[in-house]
Parts: sequence; structure tokens; C-alpha cells
Amino acid sequence: MSKPANPLKTRHKFLDFLYWNLVVSVPFITACIAIGKNSILWLISYIIICLLLVAVLYKFYCTHCPHYIQSDKTLKCMFFWGIPKFFKPESGPLSFLDKAVAIVATLIIVLLPVYWLWLQPGLLVIYLLSVGVIATTLKRYECRRCTYFQCPSNSVPEDLQP
Repeated sequence: MSKPANPLKTRHKFLDFLYWNLVVSVPFITACIAIGKNSILWLISYIIICLLLVAVLYKFYCTHCPHYIQSDKTLKCMFFWGIPKFFKPESGPLSFLDKAVAIVATLIIVLLPVYWLWLQPGLLVIYLLSVGVIATTLKRYECRRCTYFQCPSNSVPEDLQP
């Protein structure tokens, strides 16, 4: 069996966007159900916090990505499709601040609903499994083919990197 000519993912398709947003929706909706059963105010707060933190990730992490840099006026990647490029593209590796912000924002998004999920063990199991699926699928199928070689999560073999 022969290797594909270019195993790197240089462009995302709209189906990639649909797939990843469906995958991410499982833990997000699970968290919303758990929080909403206890407090509508906290549910609204969680949704607003998630939107703000995704905007922070967009600024500090996404602006370095080749998919952001190569796009015209709108982004076409696996998580954002048709979103205007609000920030200047920044080629090169992430700074310490960029990495710290990306890690902290992601941890807040993932850990914030745990209190409410803990109160409902069935939803907690669904949440933990779906977050695990996201992490392992990203690492296995995206990070091994990603063209952003300076990303700390990139795991493209060195012989495939320019």
C-alpha cells in the first residue's frame, strides 16, 4: 500500500468544519443541560463565558495558524468557517503569553461545568468521554497532518516537515 502524495492537511473543507463543530457540541450541550437543570442564570453565564473565551482563543491562538494566515477575508478552518479575520495574522511560533492564554482559556471552558456535571454522574460520564474523544481525535487525525509546525501540539514526523 502506497503513502499519499501529501499527507499534510493544507486546506480544510466545509465537512471538516461541520464534523468538528458536531463533535464539540456534545460536551458543550451536555454541560449546558447539567448547568441549566440547576440555574438558568449560570447557564447563560456559561454560554457567554464560552463565547468570550473562544474569542480569546481566536485572537491568541488562531491568528498564528497557517489556515488563518492563508485565508482571504474570512477564515476557513475546522472550527471557524466564514468568520471575518478581525485580527492581524501573526506568522511564527506562539509566544509564552499566547500559549498560556490558550491553555488557561481551554481549561476554563472544560473545567467550568464540572461542578454541575458532578451532581449528575450520567452527564459527567458523557462529558468526560466526549472531551476525551475530542482530544484523542485531534491528536491522532489533525495534529499529525497539521501544517502549523511551530504549534506545541504538532506531531507531524520531521521527515514530512519542510
